[in-house]
Amino acid sequence: MKTKRSLIPLVGILFWCCCGLLVDGNDGPMIYKDPKQPVEVRVKDLLSRMTLAEKIGQMTQIERVNATFDAMKNYFIGSVLSGGGSVPSPNATAQQWIDMVNDIQRGAMATRLGIPMIYGVDAVHGHNNVYKATIFPHNVGLGATRDPNLVKRIGAATALEVRATGIPYAFAPCIAVCRDPRWGRCYESYSEDAKLVQQFSVIISGLQGDAPSKQVKKGRPFVGGKDKVAACAKHYVGDGGTVNGINENNTIVTTEQLFDIHMPPYWSALDQRVSTVMISYSSINGKKMHANKELVTEYLKEKLKFKGFTISDWEGIDRITSPPHSNYTYSVQESVLAGLDMIMVPYLYPEFINILTDLVNKKVIPMRRINDAVKRILRVKFEMGLFENPYADNSFVDKLGCKEHRELAREAVRKSLVLLKNGKQQSPPVLPLEKKLPKILVAGTHADNLGYQCGGWTIEWQGDSGNNYTEGTTILRAINATVDPSTQVVFSERPDYNFVKDNNFSIGIVVVGEVPYAETKGDNTNLTLPWPAPDIINNVCKATKCVVVLVSGRPLVIEPYAEAMDALVAAWLPGSEGQGVADALFGDSPFTGKLSRTWFRRIDQVPMNLGDQNYDPLFPFGFGLQTTKVY
Repeated sequence: MKTKRSLIPLVGILFWCCCGLLVDGNDGPMIYKDPKQPVEVRVKDLLSRMTLAEKIGQMTQIERVNATFDAMKNYFIGSVLSGGGSVPSPNATAQQWIDMVNDIQRGAMATRLGIPMIYGVDAVHGHNNVYKATIFPHNVGLGATRDPNLVKRIGAATALEVRATGIPYAFAPCIAVCRDPRWGRCYESYSEDAKLVQQFSVIISGLQGDAPSKQVKKGRPFVGGKDKVAACAKHYVGDGGTVNGINENNTIVTTEQLFDIHMPPYWSALDQRVSTVMISYSSINGKKMHANKELVTEYLKEKLKFKGFTISDWEGIDRITSPPHSNYTYSVQESVLAGLDMIMVPYLYPEFINILTDLVNKKVIPMRRINDAVKRILRVKFEMGLFENPYADNSFVDKLGCKEHRELAREAVRKSLVLLKNGKQQSPPVLPLEKKLPKILVAGTHADNLGYQCGGWTIEWQGDSGNNYTEGTTILRAINATVDPSTQVVFSERPDYNFVKDNNFSIGIVVVGEVPYAETKGDNTNLTLPWPAPDIINNVCKATKCVVVLVSGRPLVIEPYAEAMDALVAAWLPGSEGQGVADALFGDSPFTGKLSRTWFRRIDQVPMNLGDQNYDPLFPFGFGLQTTKVY
């Protein structure tokens, strides 16, 4: 009898544990831990248990270098991120990423309520922070494919590679409508045309999974399983329309222009139940978006009924003032009151937490605003199953840089290439090239440079130069792998005219373009072809028949050199799979790409977009010559 009586409470405890309904002090059953309960019931239960400190902690996102066990536990941190180039160690493996994420998660789970943190990373053209990940073409190239289904598949592949490193949240996609190629982030935009950007927002469904359209209203967050990630539509709103293309600048628009050009991609994002929206550094008609209550709260949240959470950009609230961080109390107050839910404060998080706490205690910021922010953050975490599976596992480790994804990237490269010229006037087409040509010259700074080929946001924030930073196939290596064994391929990065003339080449392939950049460092007021590209083009194309492959994040001024070229290919920033370029050059696949941006003649024409008066481009929006597959 004694033994039986002692087993009864033990069985009861086990029952409550299995149901996830452990009692927390005097607060009653912990309903929020029961996955059978509706999400809103779980959110309400958990929110009712939280202190102000725990709530503000959920609103705080810090950089991984600061995410110690004690910081996570003592400040109740809700989210952690890797900035561009921030990694566990150089050339870190997927397992090392997983171990790091789990170590950070242990600090979050050690808190009183055990609320898991959500880890985010910029996966803007594949899992680009990670060594040996598949690097897909940047968005400017994907827009040229005119293939939304391809982009959706890229989203699904990216989600798998992000999950392979234990990360459940990607700061992607950028759905800016870039209206001025002088902007240093223009390559992150699919097109100057809002309708085209809307079509390519389908990458959200690739990242998150296809949301059940009839069961739940649009605007609610959705993540479709452990092989998917929470997506982030960015940068809300108007970031692609700033004056003179200056990054983080002011976008001057009428209401009609705002809703005709810059807003439509966000409608499509909400239709797909995007989980989060990142707010832009830029301003609309002089009002900083990080402090724009009318567009963040009144329009996005209330009119469009977005139920996920909004997030600031990196130290974005600091930039509300000029100089940044000069009145941080004001920045915290204005951003939170405007409707920002999670604040990216990579380093100065104790200051942010203390200031926000003080503003709430002084009733400058009402508790209902804090509760709204935390509800949204918790809603996303519950919807994506983070409470049931807070720790990463190694189920998808073999998906990082896998052959299937590299073949997908190769397909994307092929389809993104835009053939702008193919043969001089009254001459036969040059492309596709024969594989059995006797002697081919490959020249140019970008022919054998994987870093240049991938562009910014690759391994490092600003990108890098060389072939030792990640895995992939350079265009030179791809050409060598494609031609007949009898063909001699000669590489000379910067050949002089006499060298080219004296060697009797069958064809010269010149691969030149922009060096990598990201954000403000990419702002460019002249958009000229960078040195030494003009010299290389002149030396090669005046001495032999030539094909120029331009590797760039945007159109450049090329009219002065175009006449000397026999063929011209816009390869954009193709990523790690340069074999796709060789596939098209040598006829294994056709050229099918169409310009998603207007190609201007002169810099004084910029900005020039489809539909403008006096539209006189070198190559119009939608232009692209086609070839047929030979092999």
